[in-house]
Amino acid sequence: MDVLWSGLIQGLRLLLTGDPVIWKIIACTAQVSGIAILVSAVIGIPFGVLLGLLHFPGKRLIQVLVYTGMGLPPVVVGLFVYLLLSRNGILAPLNLPGIPELFTPQAMIWAQIIIATPLVVGFTMAAVAGVDPDLGRQLQALGATRLQIAEAVVQEARLGVLVALVGGLGSVISEVGAVMMVGGNIEGYTRVLTTAIMLETRRGNFDLALGLGMVLLLLSFLVNLVVSQFQGQHV
Repeated sequence: MDVLWSGLIQGLRLLLTGDPVIWKIIACTAQVSGIAILVSAVIGIPFGVLLGLLHFPGKRLIQVLVYTGMGLPPVVVGLFVYLLLSRNGILAPLNLPGIPELFTPQAMIWAQIIIATPLVVGFTMAAVAGVDPDLGRQLQALGATRLQIAEAVVQEARLGVLVALVGGLGSVISEVGAVMMVGGNIEGYTRVLTTAIMLETRRGNFDLALGLGMVLLLLSFLVNLVVSQFQGQHV
């Protein structure tokens, strides 16, 4: 119990004293996870909406692939991205512009996008498919276009879509295996909260590790608080 209290005090001290090293770690965490979830939203929400609304041959197979992606082990994702981006990797001979190097924040963002996108797609698909089908039929009877029907269904499923984004963000902000493999935990450059916690635990600095854990929990709490307020305004 003393260790927990010490960790809590350490976490508060880290935030209140404005430790530049800690704030750089927090900024890297926010940058990597924030960009990853934004890209995942741009890709995943429209795809999830289409899967939730449309019926076509092969849909069941795509759903199975999405569900499989939702359960991908992060360390496997890290290995896949590593093999893609390494100097002797799959993409190396192509010399494509915009391909990031390993052990950079951009490589970490790639890994987190792969982790988060199936979650956003799956939860969005479930939210849209759960909307009463009579809504679409009623709108169609009133002369609404397919796009207008889709907009109405998404509006009805907005809370589920929001949960999809929160779920995706939660998966990437707490992830350690993939970002360690492709980011390298470089101090002042690719070190994020989860990798910093692991490092300090290995060093035996349990107070600091717990303090960083408290900071991570606080960030998660603030995100969920904002979401909760949004839900309260739109229920």
